[in-house]
Amino acid sequence: MMIPRFRPAAAVLLLAAALLSAPPAGAAAPSYVALGDSYSSGTGTRAYLADGSTCQRSVYAFPSLIASAKGYVLNFRACSGATVADVAATQLDALTPTTAYVSLSVGGNDAAFAAVMTECAKPAWMSNCTTAIDQAQAVITGRLPGSLSSLYRQVRARAPQARVAVAGYPRIFNGEDCNAATWFSPEEEARLNATADLLNRTTAAAAAAAGFTFGAPTFTGHAVCDATEWVNGLSNPVSDSYHPNRAGHASAYVPLLGASLTGSAVGITQDTLRSAELTAPALAQQQGAYAAQDAGIEQQRFVLPDLKSPAARTAAARAGVDLADPASIDRADRAAEARQLDHPQGH
Repeated sequence: MMIPRFRPAAAVLLLAAALLSAPPAGAAAPSYVALGDSYSSGTGTRAYLADGSTCQRSVYAFPSLIASAKGYVLNFRACSGATVADVAATQLDALTPTTAYVSLSVGGNDAAFAAVMTECAKPAWMSNCTTAIDQAQAVITGRLPGSLSSLYRQVRARAPQARVAVAGYPRIFNGEDCNAATWFSPEEEARLNATADLLNRTTAAAAAAAGFTFGAPTFTGHAVCDATEWVNGLSNPVSDSYHPNRAGHASAYVPLLGASLTGSAVGITQDTLRSAELTAPALAQQQGAYAAQDAGIEQQRFVLPDLKSPAARTAAARAGVDLADPASIDRADRAAEARQLDHPQGH
């Protein structure tokens, strides 16, 4: 058996890194509270805490990785499906005057973005993506600014000394749809990306007014259907679809939110990942105490188009589509998309 060679220089570097990330001897580790929705909880990473909830919290999500890299004590309240109202009602009680760091992502569920994605993924002859996006954008510009401002005031009141970083949402499409079971057109993908941009601008304005930092991760070159994806396309399980994967959290969210939250660069190493994985039992037990509160959050998740449903059969008959013929399905999809582009309010 080979005995690993001891490398003094490497040992010194590891020790130095541990000392830099750890609090001073005798000092309590800083408190970090992660609030928000599925983009903070870690939906899409395919490994979730057994905490008695459907929140899909993951040790591979950026809050867990940042906490492990910096030696913070994490209260991981972010939950899949959470709206602004859910964060206010079920998560803010985790904040205290001694909370040092807070991260937050919310707003996408208020605009029913999962339902919009579900609508746009269908063939155009059985859906109206244009109207769904219009309705989401109306919520973002009309209702969301006031809701976010109110929430941010509550965060500041409960955690007056905390550094607060607000996370935005990435552009998830690159202009193509490489999944055989969805029918996103290039025009629909462009409008969905533009809706994410609108949500980010709205959130950034509210965050700036509250004195919080804001960052939207860039997934350019790593969108759905790119060679190396940082965000899932159509996935198994379906609930993981159109959310950042582990690489998206580690390579996009951690550098962005880590720097704005902590004031210094945060890098993810194999040691960081192992440390994060080891926190799973304690985090699950901690968050299990909130299971009753979390049960009140309505999950909003992407639903795979079902061409065997009664609604699909009715729409197909109306459009003259042969559901047994993929070419017929696609021809009618292209024709319906063209009509919707020419007459955006029509169905």
